[in-house]
Amino acid sequence: MSHNSSITDFKTLARSISVVENEAKGFEDILQQLKPHDIPVIGFTGPPGAGKSTLLNALIGLLLDENKKIGLVLVDPSSPFNLGALLGDRLRMSNYFTNQNIFIRSVATRGSLGGLSDKIIEVVEVMKAYAFDYIFIETVGVGQSEVEIAGLADTTVVVLVPESGDGVQAMKAGLMEIADIFVVNKADRADADGLVNSISLQLQLNGREDLPIVKTVAVESIGIKELMFEIEHLKNPEKNKERKLVLLTEKALRIISKNRMKDFDREKLKKELGDRMNDADFNLYQFVKSGGQ
Repeated sequence: MSHNSSITDFKTLARSISVVENEAKGFEDILQQLKPHDIPVIGFTGPPGAGKSTLLNALIGLLLDENKKIGLVLVDPSSPFNLGALLGDRLRMSNYFTNQNIFIRSVATRGSLGGLSDKIIEVVEVMKAYAFDYIFIETVGVGQSEVEIAGLADTTVVVLVPESGDGVQAMKAGLMEIADIFVVNKADRADADGLVNSISLQLQLNGREDLPIVKTVAVESIGIKELMFEIEHLKNPEKNKERKLVLLTEKALRIISKNRMKDFDREKLKKELGDRMNDADFNLYQFVKSGGQ
């Protein structure tokens, strides 16, 4: 990839992402030569079972019909015991695998417990070097990833469903702070309006009553155009500038801390912990402070 060029084809894009993800030879050159386009990055999060994949599927279908170019990053859960990626119900995205206007990349969380992949920032930056109209990121929506996605996306869509304890879920302060748009999916169910009301009330209490709440039935493509309208019209340059600076600082901190941890010997740490964890006076904080020796 030359110093001043963008990535122009999917094969080069896929190869560049792989090199960066695996920190293969030349990955730093790729990152330092990137010329990212100003592409809206839209994050979808929310609890498992909320229908995020179905919703994204319908939204992407709508955009592909308009001949838009779409980048899609699927963040897959992987336990710290098995670092493989799981695709689960996302296989329905296979409708689009052969469409030349969509690029789909699955990224494992690689043991950053409940959080996003430790390479997700770089993967998205590389994707921005290709002239997509939109980049979508879907997280599994467990724990940390819900909040972390706000540091990555320009617009964060939080998807909830009625009748599954999401009324309580929606009250989480973190979700209230990161959401730009709330979606109540499966809105044909009883109590959908109840969930809309409880979100609305909570937003008022948080001084964020201007946030849109969109009702959808993703399997029937109901409410999809309305959702796209809200995504498109969510532009507040001043607010975005301030937020972008905060998020850029977060990104920079993550990259700096990751670089500092690069040569850390995880296996050695594991062995030392194994030797010491059963000591009667073992204290993790003392262990860490003493440098693990």
